[in-house]
Amino acid sequence: MRPERNARNSTAPDLALPGLREVYQAYVRAAAELEAMPGPLQAELWASAQLAALEKAAPHEAGHRMAVGDLIAELHRARTPATRTFLLAIAAMGPEWSRRAAAKAAAALTKTTTPSWTDALGKVTPGPVWLLQEGPLDGDRIICEFRYTPTEAGDQAGPHHALAVRLTPDTGIPTEIIVVGDVPALMADARKAVQAELCTIQPLARQTAAHRLRSALTTAHPLPEDCHPPLPFARHRASVL
Repeated sequence: MRPERNARNSTAPDLALPGLREVYQAYVRAAAELEAMPGPLQAELWASAQLAALEKAAPHEAGHRMAVGDLIAELHRARTPATRTFLLAIAAMGPEWSRRAAAKAAAALTKTTTPSWTDALGKVTPGPVWLLQEGPLDGDRIICEFRYTPTEAGDQAGPHHALAVRLTPDTGIPTEIIVVGDVPALMADARKAVQAELCTIQPLARQTAAHRLRSALTTAHPLPEDCHPPLPFARHRASVL
């Protein structure tokens, strides 16, 4: 008999993919980086990159779901402030089917403290949406502005930011996904390009943008490498348009 192993099994549920236990533990250790994040936007982008790596490595949708479920279980089992923060980020902007389990796991860790900005995770209000077109061969770039919900004191919990997604002209597949923290500078550059007749820019209805982005961001086609890290973040923002 091996008491240590029996004790472990009595308190820890079996993983769906036990061969990935070391991978999950690497995520647990990496979660410590969250405590140094200055605000919710940076934390969401960090969490997005971690979740994207897990999704990219999954051989199929079922494997992806099992891996995220295992990750939530391991983060809960670690019971640290950093892993609770990671759970809160998943609950706020992770895959929709994972949010309830992540929220429940985080709620069970009430004795662990988290950064003050965790309450703002995922709580954004959409602003103007723009369609920028540079030419028939360059496709469309959809730019969506967002603001974090103000705190009770009226302060902004996170920065005004924008999601910019470039789509191919023929298939509508994302070729570029960028999160911009300096929206005024982005729009100033866009206006200069319009004046130089390098592109056109016009308002786009949120419903239209949401439909196009949701379709594009769930495509089964291979995406450029740079599109993967912000993909979960982009899907969340498209869902609140």
